[in-house]
Amino acid sequence: MLNSFVIANPNRCLGCYTCVVACSAAHRKSGLQAAPRLHITYSPRGTMPVQCRHCEDAPCAVVCPVNAIEIRDGMVLVKEQACIGCKMCALVCPFGAITMNGTFPPSIPKPAGQVQSLLAWLAGQKTVAIKCDLCCSSTDGPQCVKVCPTKALQLIAGDQVERLIKLKRISSVAVVDSILNEEGE
Repeated sequence: MLNSFVIANPNRCLGCYTCVVACSAAHRKSGLQAAPRLHITYSPRGTMPVQCRHCEDAPCAVVCPVNAIEIRDGMVLVKEQACIGCKMCALVCPFGAITMNGTFPPSIPKPAGQVQSLLAWLAGQKTVAIKCDLCCSSTDGPQCVKVCPTKALQLIAGDQVERLIKLKRISSVAVVDSILNEEGE
């Protein structure tokens, strides 16, 4: 069976960041890094969230030197406590869906107004990989899907992926888009 993941319909996305806020709040509530596991991307064709596709072959899990990334229950999960912050997973992710987030000890102030690059390193900061975990600690499922005001996001299960691939092969992109719109309502 294929892994599940959240898919976005760029024709419906407003770029409102409601999904980003819900993601951050859900992870803060479960005691994990409070940073969002998705980011909004903008293009001439629209906006949409980018997040982990929970790859079947999971290159991030393959390169992790401490096995902090595992495939479990149709999801690719990061064990934040085991992550050493080497950034190998972020470098090999084909979707750019893994980011690094860090915490500072109380005695070290966090630098204000700086954009962190993937290769940045700050003394005293404990950095770990973060990525979409389909809100596995929530009984409601992915919070981004739950709160999206336009239903631009939906959780796709492995069996739905195979069905959508078959439909795409035999029909136009417009037909697949209309099916996703119907299932999202």
